[in-house]
Amino acid sequence: MPFASDTPFASDGYAGDPAVRAEWDNRYADRGQLWSGRPNGALVAEVASLTPGRVLDVGCGEGADAVWLAGRGWDVTALEVSGVALERAAGHARDAGVTLRWVHAALTEAALPSASFDLVSAQYPALLRTPDAAAERALLAAVAPGGVLLLVHHAGMDTPQADHGEFDPADYVWPSMVAALFDDGWKVEVDEQRPRTAPDGGAGAHHTDDVVLRARRLR
Repeated sequence: MPFASDTPFASDGYAGDPAVRAEWDNRYADRGQLWSGRPNGALVAEVASLTPGRVLDVGCGEGADAVWLAGRGWDVTALEVSGVALERAAGHARDAGVTLRWVHAALTEAALPSASFDLVSAQYPALLRTPDAAAERALLAAVAPGGVLLLVHHAGMDTPQADHGEFDPADYVWPSMVAALFDDGWKVEVDEQRPRTAPDGGAGAHHTDDVVLRARRLR
């Protein structure tokens, strides 16, 4: 359920697979801070020309992007499967003096209002792939007419790598899968690989290049 940043986070009300929640709770609990605490560079670059409106931050983690957006006038709904991460994110929002709506759910189970966000931002999301492309369709469905979908991922993660351990890229959604669902109701504004503006520290800091997909919903 959504809750304001000045409201204590309640761990009940989660919508999604309990095993996925537990996996991410454990990842966050293992470290006092998992990410850098700074907004993602691709997000900062791509929203610079956008007028603040309603934004959905998919997989908000510890809240760096969501808090940054709220501080720049965006009306933020931040979604995350990990309750541990949301507790940290809510604390950062309180410290920054901003109010957000938090949703403790998987994207596909969140029951978000359709076509209601001027920006849907998914920065390096771990969205599980399904035969019916549920996550991809949920991303597209959330964008309001005239709004923007911004999907950023680490380049090369969609192909098997020897050092990925148990990680199987076939289990996850990648930008190309989302782009494959665009019809003539969408205009692709950016679809490229570029050097990553990597924050100091935090998981994922070793990745050097991003894949950036930005598309506008025309109707």
